[in-house]
Amino acid sequence: MGIIQKDALRTTILSYFGIGIGTLNRAVLFLICLSTEQIGLVNLIVAVGLLFAQMANFGSVASILKFFPYFKNEEKRHHGFISLMLIYVGIGILTCSFAFYLFKPFIESFYLERSPLFISFYNWILPIGISYVFFQFFDAHLRSLHRNILSVFIFEVFLRLLVTGLLLLVYFKIISFETFVIMNSLIYAVPTLILFVYMLKIGELNMRSEKVLISNKYRKIVLQYASYNYLNNLGTILVTTLDIMMIAKMIGLSETGVYSTVYFLVSATLIPFKSIIKISSPIVAEQWKYRKMNEMEELYKKVSSVSLLIGIFFFLTIWLNIDFLFAIPGKAFTNGIWVFFFLMIGRLTDMYCGINGLIFLTSKKYKFELFFTVFMILAVYFLNLWLIPKFGMTGAAISTAFAIILYNLGRVFFIYQVYRIHPFKLSQLKLILLGFLTLILGKSFCYLFPIGIYGVVLISLTVFLFYLLPIYLFKIEEEIVNYFNKVISQLKMRVIKY
Repeated sequence: MGIIQKDALRTTILSYFGIGIGTLNRAVLFLICLSTEQIGLVNLIVAVGLLFAQMANFGSVASILKFFPYFKNEEKRHHGFISLMLIYVGIGILTCSFAFYLFKPFIESFYLERSPLFISFYNWILPIGISYVFFQFFDAHLRSLHRNILSVFIFEVFLRLLVTGLLLLVYFKIISFETFVIMNSLIYAVPTLILFVYMLKIGELNMRSEKVLISNKYRKIVLQYASYNYLNNLGTILVTTLDIMMIAKMIGLSETGVYSTVYFLVSATLIPFKSIIKISSPIVAEQWKYRKMNEMEELYKKVSSVSLLIGIFFFLTIWLNIDFLFAIPGKAFTNGIWVFFFLMIGRLTDMYCGINGLIFLTSKKYKFELFFTVFMILAVYFLNLWLIPKFGMTGAAISTAFAIILYNLGRVFFIYQVYRIHPFKLSQLKLILLGFLTLILGKSFCYLFPIGIYGVVLISLTVFLFYLLPIYLFKIEEEIVNYFNKVISQLKMRVIKY
């Protein structure tokens, strides 16, 4: 897990730097410059744009991650595999763009009553969608080459800095809100263009016509895999955007703004987990290629343990300070407290189950993933229809959490039944029990500590002393202990050097 630790640390640092900028944007500048309705509109446009990207990639991203190790050959230009995937992407964009305008009247009627402002900016979904399709494509290829840093930097950091710049232009009344929405859509092309130029520079993108040296037999296998994963990936992104779209339809854009902001906070806690998943994907694909099942199970357990520890730490830190943190943006956001709780419980389960999705989708049983995905979509949709009218946006969070928990447990059970590997071990139970005890202790201290920034510092210190420190001192989780020892050792060497 050495490669994963090294790259995960770098990508996590970059991602959290980006999250810091994103927090400045969403928790400060968005609230200063925009109304909750306008925030909801901007986030809805981005969410639907990302959904378009998942629809238009036609399964090419997952196919690159799975099959690239089999076709990798620099002398033979990887047998034209990337060119073949690029054809899929082109067909996907043309097909989805046609459908985007064909169904425009129906979609507009869907939002006319509660979110009419969305209709005025409908066309600006497309630049986000097309830009992100190509970004995903280039990013997947670079990940297969174990080159992760640039794509993380330009999407997590540089893109958010561009948004900061646009928000400042709105604040100083240099541009209008309407101009901001348009420019916010267009800037998604910037990271894509940077990756495009980089791939040309390293010789991984040949603009001349390139012969595809892949037999019809293997093309059929790749196409079949791409088709199934297209539906799976579409379902996964649909679940994350379904809440936002249904809240905008059933309640309005103001609530959409609150919900999407809370969702951003939950997503921030997932950054280390996503970094690990990104780096693990080509490794798992190679383990399948050589049938290294023991190594795969070892990685499965380690990722699960590390992700669980990180997830519990962030949950404790935020939940114990939740009243103060959610009071900062204003009264409207206090309604999002339980939205955070339920979404975080769902994502904690997702993190605990580790790389189960990665193992599933790169295995020969990937077709069965479709059943789990369809279940999750239907569960979220019908539960939303029932719970949103009863509990508002909190109902949407409950629906998503419930679906994510069942979805992950189902996949873990299936993988164990077929391959006899699972992510669980005894030390993880100790992490959960220690987290629960810290939660009780922290809640007790909440009544003693002052509400405010000093209270946040003291509560966070409590989480460190009673959760992280015992894990390190008593070596409850060896992987984390070894990792911290490596970091401490490197820091000592640098201090001695200077």
